[in-house]
Formats: sequence, structure tokens, C-alpha cells
Amino acid sequence: MNLVSSTRYRCTSCGNLTRFDVITTATVKAFHHYTVGGDLEVEDVETLSESVDAVTCRWCGHGRGVEIVEDPGTPGSDEPPVESEG
Repeated sequence: MNLVSSTRYRCTSCGNLTRFDVITTATVKAFHHYTVGGDLEVEDVETLSESVDAVTCRWCGHGRGVEIVEDPGTPGSDEPPVESEG
């Protein structure tokens, strides 16, 4: 299950780039396998759909100024990719 996305956020109210509460809803298909002893093993987990319901800034406590930050070098981004040295 993919509950961690690569989406980056920025709070335009306080400048926060690192701390957000993200509420998501996901529809997941998974095979539940119970052993003879009753222990559960979850296998073959597949996320069918996932949506972000709310993003709240941890610094200022609201989501009114939260925006998605485009990663440099991704399609649609105006910034060139950052080149690593070495």
C-alpha cells in the first residue's frame, strides 16, 4: 500500500516546507491469509484508488495557504533539474 506520496507542499502563510498533516482516502485490495494458528498475513496489496482529502500545516495549524510544490525537472516545471556533483 502506498500511503506516502512524493508530493511536496509549501505553506504560503508561514513558509513551512517540511511538516504537514495529510489526510488521504484509499481503496485497497488485499489478500488476507490466516494461518491455522489464527495469525494474519496480508499479501498482494494493491491500491486501487487514493485521494488527498486535506493538507494542514503543522507550524501555523491550518491548510488555507498550503500549495503543491512542483519538483524541479518534472514535466511542466519551469526550473531545470538540479545536477548532482561527482
